[in-house]
Amino acid sequence: MALTGLYAALGLLFGAATAFGPVPRITWEHREVQLIHFQEPEVFNYSTLLLSDDKDVLYVGAREVIFALNSVNIAEKLNELYWKVTEEKKTKCADKGKSKQTECLNYVRVLQPLNDTVLYVCGTNAFQPICDHLNVMSFELGGKNEDGKGRCPFDPAQSYTSVMVDGELYSGTSYNFLGSEPIIFRNSHQSPLRTEYAIPWLNEPSFVFADVVRADQNSTEGDDDKVYFFFTEMSVEYEFLGKLMIPRISRVCKRDQGGLRTLQKKWTSFLKARLICTTPDKNLIFNIINDVFILKSPSLQEPVIYGVFTPQLNNVGLSAVCAYSLSTVEEVFSKGKYMQSATVEQSHTKWVRYNGEIPNPRPGACINKEAKAANYMSSLNLPDRTLQFVKDHPLMDDSVTPIGDRPRLMKRDVRYTQIVVDRVSALNGSVYDVMFIGTDKGALHKAISYENGVHIIEEIQLFPNFEPVQTLLLSSKEGKRDLYAGSNSGVVQSPIAFCDKYSTCIDCVLARDPYCAWKSREASCVNILKEGEIERDWIQNIAGDASSCPDKVREHSLQHTFKHGSTAELKCSQKSNLAQVVWKFKDDVLKVERPKYRLLEKALLIFNLSEGDSGIYQCLSEEKVKNKNFSQVVAKHVLKLKKIQPSTVGPTQTAAQTEGNTDVAKMSTVPTEGSTAQTSTTQIIPITTGKIITKPIGPILTSADSSLEIFNSVPDDVPQKTLFLKSNDNFLLMFLFLFFFILFLSLLSYNCYKGYLPAQCLKFRSAMLFGKKKSKSDFSDCEQSVKENLVEQGSIQNQNGEQPKPAHDTGYETEPDCGNGQIQHDKDSLQAHKEVKDKPFDVKCELKYADSDAECD
Repeated sequence: MALTGLYAALGLLFGAATAFGPVPRITWEHREVQLIHFQEPEVFNYSTLLLSDDKDVLYVGAREVIFALNSVNIAEKLNELYWKVTEEKKTKCADKGKSKQTECLNYVRVLQPLNDTVLYVCGTNAFQPICDHLNVMSFELGGKNEDGKGRCPFDPAQSYTSVMVDGELYSGTSYNFLGSEPIIFRNSHQSPLRTEYAIPWLNEPSFVFADVVRADQNSTEGDDDKVYFFFTEMSVEYEFLGKLMIPRISRVCKRDQGGLRTLQKKWTSFLKARLICTTPDKNLIFNIINDVFILKSPSLQEPVIYGVFTPQLNNVGLSAVCAYSLSTVEEVFSKGKYMQSATVEQSHTKWVRYNGEIPNPRPGACINKEAKAANYMSSLNLPDRTLQFVKDHPLMDDSVTPIGDRPRLMKRDVRYTQIVVDRVSALNGSVYDVMFIGTDKGALHKAISYENGVHIIEEIQLFPNFEPVQTLLLSSKEGKRDLYAGSNSGVVQSPIAFCDKYSTCIDCVLARDPYCAWKSREASCVNILKEGEIERDWIQNIAGDASSCPDKVREHSLQHTFKHGSTAELKCSQKSNLAQVVWKFKDDVLKVERPKYRLLEKALLIFNLSEGDSGIYQCLSEEKVKNKNFSQVVAKHVLKLKKIQPSTVGPTQTAAQTEGNTDVAKMSTVPTEGSTAQTSTTQIIPITTGKIITKPIGPILTSADSSLEIFNSVPDDVPQKTLFLKSNDNFLLMFLFLFFFILFLSLLSYNCYKGYLPAQCLKFRSAMLFGKKKSKSDFSDCEQSVKENLVEQGSIQNQNGEQPKPAHDTGYETEPDCGNGQIQHDKDSLQAHKEVKDKPFDVKCELKYADSDAECD
């Protein structure tokens, strides 16, 4: 057993490398299919659904509200009932550490039919679960306010499951506020029963599903109806370093009444076993069960149990679907070995196989014809030895293995959350199980298992915001089967097939959808369940052999006209993820690996178009099924190129004659609907003076001006956009150059005028203002004079006999007449003003003190 646990852990680490899975053939985005949505503002958690096919009503249990919707069109709301929590209960709930805005509300968790006119409903009610009766006619609560402990979880985040069987509610949930006491409970006024509060019975379970399987009425054994529960719990039988989770199946008998002295008001028929869902080579174990669906159909000899699983450490997004036969489950419970706990070294408990004597009647068995023959008419008559054995040995040593000893479906990069299964008969009479599986990203996978393989027909994005699918229901109404999915934000209604989406016979047959068939007379793919009569000429092949499809297919071609040198985009949208796109040009396979071509996901790009690219392009979808290759034309494009015909000017026309000419050469194209290539209806080629674009026989020479350029003919493959750019490049560059040059001169002149720049700029300013150049000696003499009179200490003394301070160097050139540091007389000032007119300065400066700057007017 320890070795098996080791395999489980090692499989989690190394099994991901070998996991694989089929790719959905078609992926329908949310906007591509017609889905019906229902959601109400400020209402969340649409996680409880109940479908009444005979009344065409879908009941939805959400947060603090119950809806009744038209199941034909769920957008039509029939009734609604708000079931809110009082402020007093919200306050008490918040005082216990719960969120008053989210957790301390009423989440409807139980929605089961009690009879034709009454529903049994339960809600979390701010961690004080409560149950009531809902009249479907008046859509009002009965006001019973029954205690919901054991029937509904306290915490809305806790796992739970329930099923109504003959007016009695069977539930799997938690029995206390903390969620530490798990329970499988039967709510019955006569004989309520529950599980024993002990680790061997339930060890931190996470309940996912419960359903009843009726006993065969034709059986001579007189067996009882059984209710099955599915959950994941912490392992007690395997020794490992951490907590190892194990998927379980348990069952109880409907006529169980508990024991007389031992197991009073407790289940005497409770047994549980492990569900095996592993890869064939045992290198990966899927040990977390997320959802279960029991397929019960008249065409089945026995029900089939479908479950979706994930590994415990699912860091690579693995999921699997395993199927189990009910006879295998019953054989484990009726004939399998039990496990018992053994104490090792007085402290450690180890679970081993029990090889001792098994009491009679067999522990955990239902009261059948054989037990009644031994005078055990009910569980109250069972001996204490049998009841004590059941109490100590609820776990079976044998495990339930899947059909075929391998998963029915295994998929990577996805986490499956919900599953429902439908059984449908194909046109050839074969019966197939179609699985509808919800994911944690709001998608739905539709898969079919046939022969030794599985095929995912399509993937539908149910919710645009990619939220997990929390609930999934399938309508069983003949002729009108729909799927209903619930999430946190709303409910979605989807048809079970999108047959009308397949436009060709090959596409309809390659879908391998047992609901769809090709109707030859109408040339359409139809849903066989909606048709009254099935004709013989209908085409369907679940194996995917489309050889019987007619060869003639209506092809619609798109006409395109492009310009020389441009780029063409030819669209080809094929939906099959299993097909390969092949492009043909003039009936030859196009080598798209060449640099001239680029293959996109839904288009082909052709660069630098020339005359040789004209012709017919075909986009083919090639799909291989069982070594047979089926191809069909998805798109057909006819490509034509329009030659450039520029306006010509005679060789005798001079430049003067062409000046002011406004004639242009116009280029017309014929665009077609659906074309997305780079086309233009009109393109203008400008003709400028002095340069004539023409198509002469030879080069043109004029003797009047030897500087005239020689113009050759314009090549046909030059794009008009290129010609337009060539004729305008020089003008644009010249304009930008002149603009920045004038801006530079303006800034330079302004800074020179303001005197913000050094001496060289002052000289430039003087030259700009007067146009006269002064000799260098004028400035140097002035500068030298100022330096000699102001800097040399001891040369000049003031009236007090003190040495004058050195003049402050301002960094500017000064005039010679202002450089002596003395105030001039009026006569001298007039003479200096007269002289300054012939000098490069137009200002009058005065230097009052030796250590101050010059004052200039």
